[in-house]
Amino acid sequence: MEHFYFDNAATTPVSPTVVQAMTDVLSHDFGNASSTHFFGRRAHDLLDQSRQTIAQSINAASIDEVIFTSGGTESDNTAILSTAAAYGQQGHHIITTAIEHPAVLKTMARLEQQGFEVTYLPVDGLGYVTVDQVAAALRPDTILVSIMMGNNEIGTIEPIKAIGAMLADKPVIFHTDAVQAYGVLSIDVQELGVDFLSVSGHKLHGPKGVGFLYAKTGVKLVPFMNGGEQEHKRRAGTENLPGIVGMAQAVRDLAGANKAKRRDQLLALKQAVLAELDQAGVTYHINGPDLQASLPHVLNLWFPGVPTNLALTSLDLRGFAVSGGSACTAGSLQPSHVLTALYGANAAEISESLRLSFGSENTLAQARALGQALVAVVTDYLQQTT
Repeated sequence: MEHFYFDNAATTPVSPTVVQAMTDVLSHDFGNASSTHFFGRRAHDLLDQSRQTIAQSINAASIDEVIFTSGGTESDNTAILSTAAAYGQQGHHIITTAIEHPAVLKTMARLEQQGFEVTYLPVDGLGYVTVDQVAAALRPDTILVSIMMGNNEIGTIEPIKAIGAMLADKPVIFHTDAVQAYGVLSIDVQELGVDFLSVSGHKLHGPKGVGFLYAKTGVKLVPFMNGGEQEHKRRAGTENLPGIVGMAQAVRDLAGANKAKRRDQLLALKQAVLAELDQAGVTYHINGPDLQASLPHVLNLWFPGVPTNLALTSLDLRGFAVSGGSACTAGSLQPSHVLTALYGANAAEISESLRLSFGSENTLAQARALGQALVAVVTDYLQQTT
């Protein structure tokens, strides 16, 4: 049986160009970038080239504003914990949203145990927070606002640029988790007005175990890992050179018009799935914004009366890999905190929804086949229960 992968919000297949770039480094450039001899200098040059590629991709003012990490979780933790450590004397209040990734929410919970006060802004029925909400929540002792750019479960794109403009003249650090957004949206950190921005390589057809944190020049950063003086003394540990080079290659693959072309292709895949559902007359509702307003690769659907776990199993048996929500909470008995924030704790959507997420390797034919499989799963179950 052929298998089709539609869980790209969890992770993406590594592209052939990335595999080749990483293989070249693994085969020939094994030096430690901190060493001063020939092999170390070769490694350091590759590190600088990769940093330059990534800095240009977000219009950073300097390549030194890019810090390589092990991924989105470390980048989120670094931005939040560093701000708490560096600015804690100025205040103990932080603002975030109820639908952030666990890497943010659990770090906030840790800080609450240390005496910080966190305001969790509610979202509307489409997953949005507003500039006015953030402004109203600000206090004299607020030191950090952390709001994700694009939601990993429902695809909501938050008004980061407008929030950044509102915070521009305020003594508050602004962080955004751009893990889901970076591979599909054009990002200019200077236009957005952010101080920190988190990205992970494996969400854009790059390798796992590598990411980066944008840290604006002048913002205090207190490392929470102790060791060597890598990354200009901001992130200890020998750099993962093959992973970094692979991530930089993935960024090059998305440069310029390629990212816009990819957005159009991903949107077409979502439309193809919905066209099959509409043609068959299947009842469904989109959780979050409509197709044009959301992240182009994420589609969260509620099928009334069809349990999520049953649908996941049935689709898997048919060769289709989708999810019920964030991969970071897979296997958990806890309901989706994102859908709970949208609909309330007892809403049917929480236990009857699927997340479909698309990638560059998916085709229109595969998307149509996924739509047809969804039709079969939903209609078969509802017929059996009526």
